[in-house]
Amino acid sequence: MTAGFTTVRAGALTTVQDAGRPGHAHLGVPRSGALDAPAMRLANRLLGNDPDAAVLETTLTGCALRPDRDVTVVVGGAPCPVKVDGRPAAWGAPVRVPAGAVLDVGTASAGVRSYVAVAGGVAARPVLGSRSTDLLSGLGPAPLRDGEVVAVGAPARPVPPQVAAPWPRPPAELVLPVRPGPRADWFSPAALRTLTSATYRVSPHSNRIGLRTEGPALERTSTGELPSEGMVLGAVQVPPDGRPVIFLHDHPTTGGYPVVAVVAEPALAAAAQAVAGTPVRFTLA
Repeated sequence: MTAGFTTVRAGALTTVQDAGRPGHAHLGVPRSGALDAPAMRLANRLLGNDPDAAVLETTLTGCALRPDRDVTVVVGGAPCPVKVDGRPAAWGAPVRVPAGAVLDVGTASAGVRSYVAVAGGVAARPVLGSRSTDLLSGLGPAPLRDGEVVAVGAPARPVPPQVAAPWPRPPAELVLPVRPGPRADWFSPAALRTLTSATYRVSPHSNRIGLRTEGPALERTSTGELPSEGMVLGAVQVPPDGRPVIFLHDHPTTGGYPVVAVVAEPALAAAAQAVAGTPVRFTLA
């Protein structure tokens, strides 16, 4: 019988994520996958998993899980309290959870998304080669619900000896290097200067699809309609209100608002951990 966790508390939004499903944009399928991929990979490495093995990605409020077998887990990403049957346990390092005990991943003390990796990986059914939940298209497993059972794979190798892991802290300020986008010429020179000189803030309306910002509007010089065109991860799209939106992993593959810039992909992991109100600055790469 396959081992698994019973979901005692699903939290605000807990999803299964791995490296995603790149290469299907022509089918209208976004990449999806863990928003903070370095955190996912580090948690997996500490358990001896493949770096891109499926994990659980929590949002702000964590989750609580009860395994039906003894398992070893790592909780990383956004710092948070970790308890096993009410007793404090390590964050960012392997923790043994006995069968029937409750692993409680608490509310993030900084950042947004914590990652729960388990030795053997989460064994959700793959769709188009990935186990990731895609909130936009609905592919992959649905977000966790209370009482749901999450299957766990068999460990491929022993958990390695513990080492000190270099977990980055969530950003106090989000600095996003950008290159000019394909529709930068739709904006005035003043708007382009504003983009790279003004300070924006992360909007509370951000999600896995896009990080929305609050701040000065960018003035367009072209007022025509833009036919839908392909969108890439990190695209900085400007909707009619003029406030930039940075496309994250569940972004649509096409869009009809102009893309003024594109964020370098390595910077997006920090964007995944930027809480509402975090200052955002765009810099020319």
